[in-house]
Amino acid sequence: MTVITALFWCSLFLVCYSYVGYGILLYIVIKLRRFFVKPRHTGDEPPFTPEVTLMVAAYNEEAFIRKKIANTLSLNYPAEKVQIIFVTDGSSDDTNNIIRSYPRITLLYEPERRGKTMAVNRAMKFVKTPFVVFSDANTLLNKDVLICLMRHFRDEHTGAVAGEKKIIVAEQAEAEGAGEGMYWKYESLLKKWDAELYSVMGAAGELFAIRTSLYEDIPADTILDDFMISFGINKKGYSVAYAPDAYAQETPSASLEDEYKRKVRIAAGGFQSMSRLMDLLNIFRYPKITWQYVSHRVFRWTVAPLCLLLTLLTNIIVCASGAPFIYWLILLMQVAFYGMALVGYALARKQVKSKVFYIPFYFVFMNVAVYQGFGRFLRKKQSAVWDRSQRQLTTG
Repeated sequence: MTVITALFWCSLFLVCYSYVGYGILLYIVIKLRRFFVKPRHTGDEPPFTPEVTLMVAAYNEEAFIRKKIANTLSLNYPAEKVQIIFVTDGSSDDTNNIIRSYPRITLLYEPERRGKTMAVNRAMKFVKTPFVVFSDANTLLNKDVLICLMRHFRDEHTGAVAGEKKIIVAEQAEAEGAGEGMYWKYESLLKKWDAELYSVMGAAGELFAIRTSLYEDIPADTILDDFMISFGINKKGYSVAYAPDAYAQETPSASLEDEYKRKVRIAAGGFQSMSRLMDLLNIFRYPKITWQYVSHRVFRWTVAPLCLLLTLLTNIIVCASGAPFIYWLILLMQVAFYGMALVGYALARKQVKSKVFYIPFYFVFMNVAVYQGFGRFLRKKQSAVWDRSQRQLTTG
């Protein structure tokens, strides 16, 4: 029973550390660091406007592509310094014809659909500028996004800049939409602190920028191309900065099924990425990044989901053996939490939003997806050719 008790406390500690403890410890470290290193305020300097390429990978986006193009052409940046590339390999709807009607945009198209990774690898060979900004086709960018991203490249040690992802959640949004928005708010806070300490732990594909000279083709079967590109830059000795004032907006997934499909794909891609980034676990080789990488990514994708299950099972076993009151209290809290998640799931199925229940629901929802994603990774069942998730429609 001593072993079971120890396993319970270890599992509980790792769950708390992965989701809350790392953030608290990171904040404390940053506070201490500020006593010795004065933070740099990039907003105090004049605009840095080098030549830049805005690259958008799109697949069958005829319903949204005009909005994306209008948004792209309206960005506040010298037009003569912006190269715009849309790569649409495999698209079979009217996306290409729409793009062709805009002379400022370079359209790259091949009829064979081989996935986003291969499309980006091919498109990068057409880039003629020192910097590239990647943006998803189903997102809208703020007017000053390029200015906000580029200013960070004044620092020669910055190899990439991660923008902010914002989920547009209407007042009447469904539970999964509110959950997704809350999750990204927390992730944004961690990104801010990660970047202040050293580097963002993986840029989101919705919006990030890199130095063109640091790009290397990634394997065709890569599921999370944004993750691998940003960590490839870290491995070259460069940091990934964070620009919260540069953001991409998108609506939540249209349904639970679409959001779950997306989470499973991300989880499978996470395991694939970790298997290819094993050398980042060597703190002697990468002393600046290993702790952040393990705490924010490895634990979140591997240890935490497993420990959630272990914490519940070992808690039940200990209580069944006549445990002190504290174990019963923790078990009651776990049962209540999962009960709230179940209620949140039932409400979400009925498209009812509840601020009380959607957070535990979305938390469990994400971790269940990790298990299926791990299964797909082991069986090599997750294709790098992604199926676009449906998003809720916006007005206007």
